[in-house]
Amino acid sequence: MFIMSKNFIWKSLKKLANLNVAIFVLSMIMFCCILGSIIEQDKSFSYYQFHYPSYYFLIILLGLDHVFRTWWFIVISSIFILSLLVCTFSTQLPSLKNARRWKFVYKKSVLSTNKYYLKNANDYNSSFTNIIYGLIRLNFFVFYRNNSLYSYKGLYGRIAPIFVHFSITAIVLGSVCSFLLSFVVQEIVPKGEVFHLKNIIHGGFYSYLPADIVFRVNDFYINYNFNGSIKQFFSSISVYFHNGHFLSSKIISVNKPLRFSSVTLYQTDWQIDAIRMNIGGSYCTQKKFVKMNINGKSCWLSSLSLSHTANIFFVVFNLDDQLLVCNAEGLILQNVNVGEKFYINDSSFIIQDIITSTGLQVKVDPGIFLVYLGFFVMILSTFISYISYSQVWIYSSFESLEFWGSTNRASLFFEQDIAYLDKIYLYYLLYTNKQTIKIHKILI
Repeated sequence: MFIMSKNFIWKSLKKLANLNVAIFVLSMIMFCCILGSIIEQDKSFSYYQFHYPSYYFLIILLGLDHVFRTWWFIVISSIFILSLLVCTFSTQLPSLKNARRWKFVYKKSVLSTNKYYLKNANDYNSSFTNIIYGLIRLNFFVFYRNNSLYSYKGLYGRIAPIFVHFSITAIVLGSVCSFLLSFVVQEIVPKGEVFHLKNIIHGGFYSYLPADIVFRVNDFYINYNFNGSIKQFFSSISVYFHNGHFLSSKIISVNKPLRFSSVTLYQTDWQIDAIRMNIGGSYCTQKKFVKMNINGKSCWLSSLSLSHTANIFFVVFNLDDQLLVCNAEGLILQNVNVGEKFYINDSSFIIQDIITSTGLQVKVDPGIFLVYLGFFVMILSTFISYISYSQVWIYSSFESLEFWGSTNRASLFFEQDIAYLDKIYLYYLLYTNKQTIKIHKILI
């Protein structure tokens, strides 16, 4: 009973290895990917209600707002993975095993491959030994039994389809793992502050948010080009456990993240938040900056009331320049640096600090390794697939050596190998004949 049920399951699974079934499932995955590209993903309910007033209910019901995390997309991907694995174990691996077998022939009717001729092999001086030497020099593996010879080379080319199947399986499986186990957190953190992971943008069904880790933004600064444009911005990040145990620290920038364990911190954005100043030597205050545009240039503006009728404004264009102190009419009163003391209406002011925040993206994605591995194996299999798998059969008839050859691609190169084999065979024949003549003369 167990054997019958096992055979039934295996026969059912082998139906998934059918090429038409695999193409149909792959087409469904492609259609899902197109839907996920056309319809914006992971937006709010009001967003779909506003942009798709006639279809928003259907989008929410079918999960088209998060296509790649729906149960039906995971099921389709799993069926495709199963189809590739069944095809690999039921077809590709047995084909590779069959390619390694020795296939000796003893008559013409056995083979239906192309026939080639060695011009220098004739009925009185044909030699299997010389043929073997020639094939070995051309990097063939040679096997001989009972006046029949079998040879092949390029067996690695038969491995390429198996590599392709495993690479696609790794890519799809890695994507499914990402859907289920990954999470993404976005944070805007002021310089010098400690933060936890709270602002979750995306989280898989089985993702785990490390609650025992604390992050600290030690510093943030910007490098500018000569024309004032931003060259790069940097954040100094430290990572600790709750008990204060230090884990890791690094100065990160765009495309240079901090990685530790399975967590990756990316530098994504920045902003100027506020200005902190001391007034009169005893009073400290903090004023918020507002981002504005003046004459096509971005700047940050903050105001301070000196009286009921008089205000002053602080303007910052970039962190390397001086601050502009302006009156209500826009007239520049002074240019000052951070830490510099200046006076307005007999009152002293000191700009203590410009408070900046850094934008960080914290990401955990255990499936990314499988995706990268899959693409690497696919690239490797592409190069391996160019290796031709060539076979040679030779058997001795009453008249001469019968020679048959086959290759799965690059037939011109295979014909070139046959031409080289013919030349090498002739060389060994002539060399053998000369040695025989010398030995004969010595004996005489």
